Amino acid sequence: MTRHVFEYAVLKVIPRVERGESINAGVLLYCRPLSYLGSRVHLDADRLRALDPAADLQAIELALRAAAETCSSAATGPAGEEEIGRRFRWLTAPRSTVIQPGPVHTGLTNDPDADAERLLRVLVLPVT
Repeated sequence: MTRHVFEYAVLKVIPRVERGESINAGVLLYCRPLSYLGSRVHLDADRLRALDPAADLQAIELALRAAAETCSSAATGPAGEEEIGRRFRWLTAPRSTVIQPGPVHTGLTNDPDADAERLLRVLVLPVT
């Protein structure tokens, strides 16, 4: 079975940028050979409140949802007009905001959707 190179980044929530503390809240996955751009997000409200009890959960959830929608094939507006590689590069560009991408990493896949789920489980969801 042919495996294709993919790139991924973790979305981090940094509620108080000046402190630099973060929690992982999503993954972005881009596989050029398979024309795939996907994301998975999960905000653990209890962990976020542990870092900042005053964090605006609703605004953070909206921002995470917006990033996920940018990855969707149904993306609208200016982002929806861009090809998926450009969208991935825009989403993973460094920024100093509450939602920040981590570094881009690579892997091999034959099922990018399954790998997005796996990365969510391994890198974002609470360890059980």
